[in-house]
Amino acid sequence: MRISTPYILGILIPFFAFGTVRLPSIFSDYLVFQQQSGNPIWGWAEPGEKVTVFTTWGSKESVTAGEDGSWKVISYTQEPGVGHEVSIQGSNQIVLKEVAVGEVWLCAGQSNMGWSTGNSFEADAELEVNLPNFRIFRSAREHWHEPLKENRDRLACWKPCNPKSAAETSAVAYYFGKTLQQKLGVPVGIIQRAYAGTPIEGWMPWGIQRDDPRTMDHKKQLDEGAKKAIARGETKEKALVEFQQALAEYNAKIDRGETMKNQSRPLSPPIITKPSNLGHQYPGHIFNAMIAPIVPYAIRGVVWYQGERNAKNAPQAEHYSEQLKQMIGYYRNLWHGNSWGAVNDGFPFYFTQLPSWNPVQTKPVEGVESPWVVSRESMLRVTQELYNTGMAVTIDTGDEVLLHPKNKKPIGVRHAYLALGKTYGFPLVHQGPVFSNFKVEGKKMLLNFTSSGSGLTGGREGPLNAFALAGKDRVWHWAKAKIKENAVVLTSNKVKNPVAARYAWAMNPSQRNLLYNQEGFPASPFRTDDWPLYDPESEPVEVTKPTRPKGYEARDWTRPAIKN
Repeated sequence: MRISTPYILGILIPFFAFGTVRLPSIFSDYLVFQQQSGNPIWGWAEPGEKVTVFTTWGSKESVTAGEDGSWKVISYTQEPGVGHEVSIQGSNQIVLKEVAVGEVWLCAGQSNMGWSTGNSFEADAELEVNLPNFRIFRSAREHWHEPLKENRDRLACWKPCNPKSAAETSAVAYYFGKTLQQKLGVPVGIIQRAYAGTPIEGWMPWGIQRDDPRTMDHKKQLDEGAKKAIARGETKEKALVEFQQALAEYNAKIDRGETMKNQSRPLSPPIITKPSNLGHQYPGHIFNAMIAPIVPYAIRGVVWYQGERNAKNAPQAEHYSEQLKQMIGYYRNLWHGNSWGAVNDGFPFYFTQLPSWNPVQTKPVEGVESPWVVSRESMLRVTQELYNTGMAVTIDTGDEVLLHPKNKKPIGVRHAYLALGKTYGFPLVHQGPVFSNFKVEGKKMLLNFTSSGSGLTGGREGPLNAFALAGKDRVWHWAKAKIKENAVVLTSNKVKNPVAARYAWAMNPSQRNLLYNQEGFPASPFRTDDWPLYDPESEPVEVTKPTRPKGYEARDWTRPAIKN
């Protein structure tokens, strides 16, 4: 049984039942430990109490609980397997059953990472899925203004993959984990941590980004909003009292054996929305509740899908690359240090390039009204500047109207191939064509690519039509594009002396004939120029959210199948 926690002066204080050994919820039956790695196991007991952890793969570790009752050991695993047990012995005993050893990945981000398999286009194909060696840990969204030692969600636990758990899981995480498990042939565990509408500023501690001018401005706006809320009587103290009352009601329902809020939604702990300096968009607040409580659970790597909230305008989107690099570096150091070196300080970090959204592309190159193009370039730059990173290109997915598209399967599968190729060393093509360099030959521009696989191709029959050329006047025109071995040759009757090219430079280039390799992976949008993408002295232009027409129904788009 979970033990409730007292609330004092707005700070969640863990209540340790002295003499009772207990664990955070991420340690439950059906959990997956990382193979061939040290695996931190931690919890609480009476200060000074001896705690011993036994495993059926042969490890035995003992530790004495500290003055605050906390303890941690590192259990080392070898080969993958299932059917293990882990026993935690103090004055009482906890036995975790049906434990697996395999591959563990953290899947985190905002609403499109949280978008469930059951709400995606190919949900019906998963109605009979039964993959007991694919396990999922998913918890309710939470945020907090101080780092939490454990989550309040008392229903969170590891679940084997079956139709019910698959339907409620993040579709991107599900298809990623399912593909890995089937290709690797070992147990795979996915830790899903998603929270809708959250900026990257929320996923890092305030302390490491307090010198970032954009983050400082973001925080200032929320602080000003909080002052207005306080003036209306929505004070921090009132919000904390109301939160504690709601938390007590939640805990009482769980204690009575209730699990559902209604027919379709499980019970979840409360969250604070006002004032804004206690809310989910405040710097550090998502990190405090969605990341801090699971550190340093041993993981192989991270799949990240976030960025919409940081692509409202071009300057914000351009800055995202610096924030993403900072977050990746911090996560790597955090896991490595808190796991006493058990988790690699350079673990792989794969992220999702923003898909297509807004009306389809009609101009050769879109401008400041299309900040998602800048976001895609920001992410691409991170793959070029930071080691052991990769990006799933997604411009052939998305929706003209909906910010939450239903075609999530290609994204999850592409992330899986990134991992299979880059992390696990499978001899297969794991990404689309990557622009490397260009050469001008008279009226022609030759674009060279790596990762062309068995050869370059279009996404459908007909000429490639997503390329643009410009001369010294910086005026863009559609270009004719022809594939020549591992290159694309561009020409335009309107550009006699080409100096720059761009590809798929629009919010929604999905309906153009895009560039792929024969293995079915698309190329990322790119440009050969370094011309400014916006005027820093001008007021930023915000992205326009399309109006949903009456009766609008989402539809998927055709795309080449992966042929590995």
